[in-house]
Amino acid sequence: MKWNPVYRRELTINSRSVRLAAILLIFDSILAVAALLNMYSVVGQVKVTAEIQYSRFLELYTFVSSIEFIMLMFIMPALTASSVSGEREKQTLELMLTTTMKPREIILGKLFSALTMMLLLAVSALPIQSLVFVYGGITITDMAMLFVCHGIVAAFTGGIGMFYSSLFKRSTIATVCAYATIVILAAGTYALNVFAYRMDMNEINTYLNALNASARQASSGGFIYLLLLNPAVTFFAVITRQAGSGNVRLAFEQWFGAQPDNAVTAHWIPVSLCLQLLAAVVLIAAAVHTITPVHKGRKGSGKAVVRGKAALRV
Repeated sequence: MKWNPVYRRELTINSRSVRLAAILLIFDSILAVAALLNMYSVVGQVKVTAEIQYSRFLELYTFVSSIEFIMLMFIMPALTASSVSGEREKQTLELMLTTTMKPREIILGKLFSALTMMLLLAVSALPIQSLVFVYGGITITDMAMLFVCHGIVAAFTGGIGMFYSSLFKRSTIATVCAYATIVILAAGTYALNVFAYRMDMNEINTYLNALNASARQASSGGFIYLLLLNPAVTFFAVITRQAGSGNVRLAFEQWFGAQPDNAVTAHWIPVSLCLQLLAAVVLIAAAVHTITPVHKGRKGSGKAVVRGKAALRV
């Protein structure tokens, strides 16, 4: 089996870097301290009440999973947004494109190396997450579903960073645009739905005061479907299904009002994950297209222009 040369190179560099060891140390230290404090709190409560609150272990699972998700959301764009643009800054991208490697191999090699780092973080947290198995409440299926969620969100956020990295020449601009896009997806779509819900509620209250009649329930309307591309909402839905109330629809109604009753809202998690995976594929394909050399001139002249060199030189 032939390994992707870019992936092998990036994996070798990352495995020897001090940065990876530091990230693992800080990440696992935070989780270990949280687990110890949680256990200490449970033991202290047992001494006072002689009762064990098993829900506290589900809180630990939620906390560890949330830390993983936050790290994923912030690290993946930083790793991928400087991947291709960094090669441009070092003036090595054109050299890579003159080899037998295809643009697809360059993009996928960079992306998979970042995903491998995220996988390493997730695996390192497994011993702490496995504490919930001692008292039950979380199954192997739940853990696998959480891994799938993290993997697709990592591919989505990594695809965003990879797209901007191929589009811009400077890593700083690519990183800022990647983070801005993620903030818009995570906070912007949420704020838009809350705003639409509040506006609809005010409109209904005004109507009731004027006519003194009953009216429909307030909602955010069609803006709710924008949340399908919100990684944070997808993660919240998965955690709510596993360690929360289990009713994702009820949680959404508390924030955004009445929800439409259709196949999308009934299967929110799989639909959301599929859309984000599709978006990741589109972004990666766009990144490959951006750095693919464009041949100009007469046939056989050998002249080519790298589309990546025509990227926005900001």
